[in-house]
Amino acid sequence: MNSQDVILGILMKEALTGYQIKQLLENVFSNFYSSSYGTIYPTLTRMEKEGLITKENVLQDGKPNKNLLNITPKGRECFNTYLLAPLEGDSIRKSDFMMRLYFGEFVGYDKVIVWLKEAQEASNHKLDQLLEQYSLYKDEMHPAQIICIQIGIEEYKAKLTTIAEGLVSLEKLVHEQNF
Repeated sequence: MNSQDVILGILMKEALTGYQIKQLLENVFSNFYSSSYGTIYPTLTRMEKEGLITKENVLQDGKPNKNLLNITPKGRECFNTYLLAPLEGDSIRKSDFMMRLYFGEFVGYDKVIVWLKEAQEASNHKLDQLLEQYSLYKDEMHPAQIICIQIGIEEYKAKLTTIAEGLVSLEKLVHEQNF
């Protein structure tokens, strides 16, 4: 799976602008696919050169024109080839938080507690975003998409439970150290 596969999949339903694709990658897809802003537009340019997508300039009253991206038959064939290929193994995204947490013994409990609280806040925010996206679009989603979003929701809930338990444990250790 790469950015091209994801973008082609997004365009299978409807034509979108580059900005709309970027928004989807940053919101819904960010829970299970990591793509940097710097790769989206170069990927779109390459895909257009390869004939996987076309760009249609749409005139707008009182606004700048927008480029609507459409998947081509070649793009559909390419996406179907990806979908029908054997599943790739999942990989854990790079996580600075997890790396620092693993080496937390070198900074002390107080710093680890700060990291946990920051991760807790960020995870709560991501969970809220995912729940909002789910509530907005669940009636339009295919059952497979609903399952995908529900897995993401449950993963964030599990992460938050583990962080909360870790905070209790570490705060207890700090309390015991002070006495």
